Amino acid sequence: MYTRPMLTYQITDIDHCRSAESFLRNLLPAAPSSYIRKLISAGHLKISGGTVAPDTILATGNTATLKESDRTRQFLAAARPQLDILWEDDYCVIVNKSAGLPVHRTAEAGEANLVELAEHFMAGRGTPVKLRPVNRLDRGTSGATILAKSSSSAGMLGRYVKEDGLGKLYLAVADGNLPDAGAIDTPLDGKDAHTAFRTLARDTAASFVLVTPTSGRMHQIRKHLSASGHPVRGDRRYRGTLLTGYPGHLLHAFRVSLIHPATGRKLIVHAPLPPAFILHLPTMAPLSWHDLLRDIACSPD
Repeated sequence: MYTRPMLTYQITDIDHCRSAESFLRNLLPAAPSSYIRKLISAGHLKISGGTVAPDTILATGNTATLKESDRTRQFLAAARPQLDILWEDDYCVIVNKSAGLPVHRTAEAGEANLVELAEHFMAGRGTPVKLRPVNRLDRGTSGATILAKSSSSAGMLGRYVKEDGLGKLYLAVADGNLPDAGAIDTPLDGKDAHTAFRTLARDTAASFVLVTPTSGRMHQIRKHLSASGHPVRGDRRYRGTLLTGYPGHLLHAFRVSLIHPATGRKLIVHAPLPPAFILHLPTMAPLSWHDLLRDIACSPD
């Protein structure tokens, strides 16, 4: 009996807390969504020997195996695609934005931006579309960014965000030692604003914190942490300690969640940390950052 060979991959930090579906999308960037989901439902992708669901969370050290076929081999990319897709359907695509990359075109001629980068990627794989941001991250902030695929989808998702709000969890490295947990309620621009935080780890100079904004004011997390005396590392505008070798500041949109207004499906999408961000994390004790993030990713929204 002939058994098809298996493609084998070791999960590294760049895929820690990524979903199984996102892992396949990056491995097979030109493959249709239906084919990606078919591979998972048929059990062709296994993680450490076990079958997975599309939203199964991967962890550094896992072994991924994918059943090889002629069609799968056709879709395999020689290198990781420039656009990191976390989730996609006919209405929107959720991508992991790089720090230092603006969402929209800027006044600086020739500067790359997320929307045009994503549109170029979509056109290159044969699915051209005009994209519209639903949640806008600052240039220096990395992480999960939702791009609608049509004006009607943008309107539908925009109404949802305005009426129900996105569930959002951020990770940040802040200057100094924040308390174990707390909230910042300083009004911003004359409006109420609320930011809750929990310190995950700290050293003598910095704190690694999980941040939950429950209002949506401009630069809210950055302003609130700065007002508390603990600005985000690398945040020049709000007096954070300057960084070398990092293109933005150490603030990352780790998770977004919503009830999809078209399908009624609950989406919880996680964005792995940038490798360069990880280099600046405070000392982890008693848990490693891998364990901390996996515990967060596997906890209820």
